[in-house]
Amino acid sequence: MVSVLRAIGSAGRQAPKWIAVAAVMIVLIGAAGLLNRWWQGMIGADAKPLAVAPAAQIETAQAQAPAAPTIPVVRPKVQTVSESLEITGNAAAVNQVKLIARVVGFLEQIHFEDGALARKGDLLFTIQQDQLQLQQAALLYAKTEVVRYTALLKRDAATQVDVDHWNFERASAEANILAAQAQIALAQLNLGYTEVRAPFDGQMGKHLIDVGNVVGGNGQEAALADITQLDPIYVVANISSQQALQIRANLDQRRLTLAELQQVPIEAALSDETGFPHRGTIEYVAPRIDAATGTLLVRGIMRNPDRTLVPGIFVKIRLPMGKTVQSALLVPDRALQEDHGGRYLLVVEQDDVIRQRYVQLGQLTGSLRVITSGLKPDDRVVVGELWRATPGTKVVPQLTNIGG
Repeated sequence: MVSVLRAIGSAGRQAPKWIAVAAVMIVLIGAAGLLNRWWQGMIGADAKPLAVAPAAQIETAQAQAPAAPTIPVVRPKVQTVSESLEITGNAAAVNQVKLIARVVGFLEQIHFEDGALARKGDLLFTIQQDQLQLQQAALLYAKTEVVRYTALLKRDAATQVDVDHWNFERASAEANILAAQAQIALAQLNLGYTEVRAPFDGQMGKHLIDVGNVVGGNGQEAALADITQLDPIYVVANISSQQALQIRANLDQRRLTLAELQQVPIEAALSDETGFPHRGTIEYVAPRIDAATGTLLVRGIMRNPDRTLVPGIFVKIRLPMGKTVQSALLVPDRALQEDHGGRYLLVVEQDDVIRQRYVQLGQLTGSLRVITSGLKPDDRVVVGELWRATPGTKVVPQLTNIGG
């Protein structure tokens, strides 16, 4: 290498300068090659070059960058919606009766199990059946007397004394017939009182008096048991005076007749149920506002064949507000999220970037929620892959069917 440099130096003194520059470049390129072969020998044959061109680095980074995620979106559904009011109330029994002994005697038998279902007319209690014989004897005697005195009325006499006598006997017989008929009715009534039967279809509570106790004596009105009708069932709620005034305003101050009122639908649901699966009609509205609470009582009635609703349980109730909203915007309820700022939706803007949009909510219609403000008809609302949909992220929106 030194000899080569010396030769180049001597040649530089004799040749033009450009030749000297070219010779220096050739020497430098050769030196770089020797250095690279030395480095390869130091780190192994499979080592990569010391440096990568900047353009290659950029292309590699672009190839490794993740693609924008595909996110399902929907357009808000536009439809006509009837405004409704959702409030909390409770279920109540249509009929609940305490069964009381109406005749004095020992309680002989209980014919049901506590909590059992009973049909109307089912025998529930038997009270001292041995007095039945006395009542039957009284009944037989009364019927015999009716026959005897009726026969007397048909007899006639010739003398005036006999006529007067039999007129008296006739009047007496008529009175005795009425008395005997009254005894028949009383005997039959007392016979009926020895058996206590279910007044309607319902569910029995627990028995309150055991067999062997005297019931019905000395004006005693202790209940033997109670029975509750579960189908149909009431749902009862109280609406505020402001809500009542709003409903009246929606109806243009028109007062509904009782027949019209009983055609108004009412819906209910338990706390763990989706939607409002229990449906009926309004049965009663209180004629005045309760001054103590400032509320108006509303009561609906609905079928309850499976006894899903039980008296006293809290229910969600939905009532119509008497107003229809045209072109309401609805989105799937599952798309809604919540933070300290309130309820919001994730919306894909025109640049395909996700933005957070706070909204005001209306009623729930099936699986769709009415959005009263904060949303436009042409917005694209994120409805899936919510865990990947982060505000500020650029995505590939995939338009899907809103359903509902």
